[in-house]
Amino acid sequence: MGNRLRQVSKHDASPAVLKIYQELFGDRDPVAEPGTATGTPGDYWTTYALVPEILTASRDSLMAMLQPGRALDGRYRELAILRAGIVGDSRFEYSQHMKVARMVGLPEEKLAAIKGWATSERFDDAERAVMAAADELVGRNLIEDATFAQLKRHFSDEQIMELVYVIALWRMHGLIVRALHLEYDHDTTARMSEIPAPSPKS
Repeated sequence: MGNRLRQVSKHDASPAVLKIYQELFGDRDPVAEPGTATGTPGDYWTTYALVPEILTASRDSLMAMLQPGRALDGRYRELAILRAGIVGDSRFEYSQHMKVARMVGLPEEKLAAIKGWATSERFDDAERAVMAAADELVGRNLIEDATFAQLKRHFSDEQIMELVYVIALWRMHGLIVRALHLEYDHDTTARMSEIPAPSPKS
């Protein structure tokens, strides 16, 4: 199943888009020669480029949250993003941020346990609060009072603000990627079709 919207080639790109393409793809035209350094198709970027302001704003907001030295430690950020990808059913976010999680120092045993974190003993109380918050915010559009109380035990208000923003930001992009059938998220309709019951025997 292909892209739902057209992609923007270098030939049709605005100067702002060309600058971002250069950063991500070098001299290649990412439509004619798709692919990123992490092995993804890259059509997230080339589709967002239909509206240059959306591409620029998305790149700026995502990259800002990934910079070192933020209030929220990168390990907590990546646990939250991975849970947002899992609960939001975005293969793209999950696959990409498994790689980022390793880069910020999350060990393999925790990454292997993240899908079943609620029954795992590999996570401390702060990590559990982060993942509970991600699950509740993505799955139910809220954070329970008890979960928020746990966040307040372990994090400053500034860190919690970043955490909530990160969860919501990556959830938004997960929704867009799935809606437009980008990257690894192309199977968003068929699996939710009804399976007919057997015909009654005559």
